[in-house]
Amino acid sequence: MSETHSIQFTLEPVDNERLANLSGHLDENFRLIERRLGIEVTNRGNQFQLIGEQVNVDAGRAVIEELFEETANSAALGAETVHLIVQSMACRLTEDKASSKHSDVVITTKRGLIRPRGHNQKRYVERILANDISFGIGPAGTGKTYLAVAAAVDALERQEIRRIILTRPAVEAGERLGFLPGDLNQKVDPYLRPLYDALYEMLGFERVGKLMEKNVIEVAPLAYMRGRTLNEAFIILDESQNTTAEQMKMLLTRIGFGSKAVITGDITQVDLPRGTQSGLRQAIEILKGVKDISFTFFQSTDVVRHPVVQRVVQAYEKFDDKNKVKS
Repeated sequence: MSETHSIQFTLEPVDNERLANLSGHLDENFRLIERRLGIEVTNRGNQFQLIGEQVNVDAGRAVIEELFEETANSAALGAETVHLIVQSMACRLTEDKASSKHSDVVITTKRGLIRPRGHNQKRYVERILANDISFGIGPAGTGKTYLAVAAAVDALERQEIRRIILTRPAVEAGERLGFLPGDLNQKVDPYLRPLYDALYEMLGFERVGKLMEKNVIEVAPLAYMRGRTLNEAFIILDESQNTTAEQMKMLLTRIGFGSKAVITGDITQVDLPRGTQSGLRQAIEILKGVKDISFTFFQSTDVVRHPVVQRVVQAYEKFDDKNKVKS
């Protein structure tokens, strides 16, 4: 049985407004920390006491101190900020000792610094920076696409590349593209929305618009990549589980000199017609061990969206595991 520890500490400066912001309505932020880290949090003003396992109370103190720093620059501490910081710390608690060898990884954009949350995200970004082709594979909400776009924007700002190319297969996930109005670009546009959203957040609407007009940023269906050679470009293939084996090979062989590619996908969410092999699944088998190609596999514990998303992913994983045993 683990030994219970108690630590006490004080937050400075004494600022009742910041402390109220830190605690949240009816101490909801402290209750979240207690649930996620398995500790007890009590306070009187700026004096705190945490009770629980040593490693957990140390993590709890780090979370509270980081959140208190956030209150210096925030009128209201948002639930998303609290969740992300707690989630990041919860991920750290599950890391092995090997994670200490990884240096702090930060991606710089004009809208601010983007820090990977947890060991897997950090390792993913390190591999993107170090390899010509990087795969990010795992469930929704693990930051695969967002971090890839951030790395692309950073590379563009540093003038390491001349273009960003964002693409994904135009596969129907139960919908029928033919019934949508407009040409192919307009039909596929909604499917590319997550890529646009990440760009807008990092560069702003106006700058993204100008860069797209100059073809410095290109967002296009995967079919438009055929026959091209992409030099000095950062290529991101999103939703790659919906590529066929031929499409995946086609994209990977488009990569030219001075280019980098990141391929993201979730092999549990394949929308291809029955009997069609996923290009992502095949690539995992064929390319493992190939020099300058890396694979990062994310789990439900890496989800950094609303906590319920992590629970949804875990529930589906359990359901799939049971069905595999039955079959």
